[in-house]
Amino acid sequence: MHAEIVYFDGPRSPEIVAASTRAGRDRIEPALAADERFREEHVATLVLRQPHGAEAVVVCTRTEAGLDLVREIVMNTELMPGEDPALLTDPDRVERYVVEHMTTTSAPFEAVSS
Repeated sequence: MHAEIVYFDGPRSPEIVAASTRAGRDRIEPALAADERFREEHVATLVLRQPHGAEAVVVCTRTEAGLDLVREIVMNTELMPGEDPALLTDPDRVERYVVEHMTTTSAPFEAVSS
């Protein structure tokens, strides 16, 4: 299993965080879910955010080629009406890892906004 961590360093404004959230939820996640190859490769995705807007997106796939596929799908999505490219910043860094160990439970997790 392989993982990629995409870092967006903070602080980030509420407008940038909102644009990032919308892009992920309304454009990127549906594009990934629509791709059969991605569904076969995908293990887990976590979106981590700190109060000042820093964010890390962790994607785990069965193979490293699965991570390449994620990048290909994301980069080929078209902006939605109303998306402002100026608010959609490039990541500050991207790192790849081989997953040495993973523990999960069967209970789904849904974040609760504070």
